[in-house]
Amino acid sequence: MMKHLTPYQIDQLTDELDAALSKLERSMRVTDDALRPVHLDQSAVGRLSRIDSLQNQGLTRNLRDREQAKLGQIVSALERMEKGRYGICIECGGDIPFERLLVFPETPSCAACAL
Repeated sequence: MMKHLTPYQIDQLTDELDAALSKLERSMRVTDDALRPVHLDQSAVGRLSRIDSLQNQGLTRNLRDREQAKLGQIVSALERMEKGRYGICIECGGDIPFERLLVFPETPSCAACAL
């Protein structure tokens, strides 16, 4: 089914997805550490520091949500690769060009359908 991609291109894209997955897993470990509850000594830490800590945790939660979404996209791309449907647009069924896949290896859609 992935006839528009050469075996070399498929290997290259598999390497890209594996590298993206490894990088994301490392990032998620750091994010998990940052999401641990913050225990502030109310007598030693000023009000602005407490507000900063709460804001940072909110930003970290947003980052975690984005990381989870990206993880789902990468896992889905690897599953499509295993099933021989990688590089085929899930919307129109057309081929996704290698160049697009190289930039966005997790993409499930061609550029036209992604709009």
